Amino acid sequence: MNRSRRIAAVAALVLALPLPMAGAAMASPSPSATTAAAAAVAPAAFHAELPRPTGRYAVGEEVLHLTDHSRTDPWVPSAGPRQLAVSMFYPARPGTGEPAPYMTLGEAQGFVATRVPAGTGLQPQDVVNIDTHAYTGAKAAGGKFPLVVLSPGFENPRATLTGLATDLAGHGYVVALVGHTHEDSGETLADGSTPGCALCDTGAPDSLPDSRAKDVSFVLDQLTGHHPAWRLAHLIDRDRVGMAGHSIGGASALTAMAEDRRILAGVNMDGAFWPPIPTDKLEGRAFLLLGKQSDHAVGGGETSWGRTWAGWEGYKPWLAVAGTNHSSFTDVPVLAAAAGLPFPPGTTTSPERGMQLTREYVGAFFDQSLKGIHQPLLDGPSAANPEVLFQHP
Repeated sequence: MNRSRRIAAVAALVLALPLPMAGAAMASPSPSATTAAAAAVAPAAFHAELPRPTGRYAVGEEVLHLTDHSRTDPWVPSAGPRQLAVSMFYPARPGTGEPAPYMTLGEAQGFVATRVPAGTGLQPQDVVNIDTHAYTGAKAAGGKFPLVVLSPGFENPRATLTGLATDLAGHGYVVALVGHTHEDSGETLADGSTPGCALCDTGAPDSLPDSRAKDVSFVLDQLTGHHPAWRLAHLIDRDRVGMAGHSIGGASALTAMAEDRRILAGVNMDGAFWPPIPTDKLEGRAFLLLGKQSDHAVGGGETSWGRTWAGWEGYKPWLAVAGTNHSSFTDVPVLAAAAGLPFPPGTTTSPERGMQLTREYVGAFFDQSLKGIHQPLLDGPSAANPEVLFQHP
């Protein structure tokens, strides 16, 4: 089975299951079995709350709608120029603004229709109302802050990295969480439409990381150019830019770094690298590998990390996390638990713990790489975090 067909096999996966990394195949349960299991455990009412950000700042959020008139949409050319929705999170003043929705109603409708078991009783408005601890219209804190771009996994809307985005913002980062149009369950565009996934039936093409790199470079142009598209662009320190992503978003982070020298540090959260990465262009920049132990320990079954890690010089910590699954580095397990869905087989790390570890290590990496603050957490194993295994190829 070729790579695109393997990725197409994940299209039916739902919140109850770990989402596979790009390039991995996983069998789905029968619809009747999934519905019956979900119905048996579904709560009477759904209320989900993401863990609170742990930084000193409150968190503001705005959504930007950007159009790249120099580039036709690569997946649906008939749609015209490439359009992107980008959620901007920023350090804010406490007590200002109104609670931000987790998704638009259109995005939530697509998410429930394609990513949630039918038997849960979960409604789109329930997803809209998930408490993110971010606030629209919040007054910005004073100062300039490093910028981190976030890119979600294939088929997952950008909102599923909100828990990480809010925590980074609370610790003094501006975060641009990019929705890659036509690559997931739906991103609401400037005209109010929410196009779904144009690639999910056939699988992600080999050109997807390069396309995401182009999306990210365009977003950086719009945020850091002479006439920025965001009213709060003055908050951004243009000389300190990083990128992190989950699954194919993580693989794309390295591609984006190779193609855009503005990105000084990157993070791949459990994503296989494909196609081959031009590591000769990284020029010693810092990169963190953070993934589940079952695939991403040295010598494990997923070999792209070892090959890629060996391809360049630079600061490149490699951490494998025991007891996690592919989605543990996202909001998905927290939402699944709130819906009453069981942990996937083999998962021993709780949803909240998975998010805590993700926040701690990604945040420490950017504090060290972009702010120049030494982080003992990255020096080696920690008694407080025995799940995190430092790899030494």
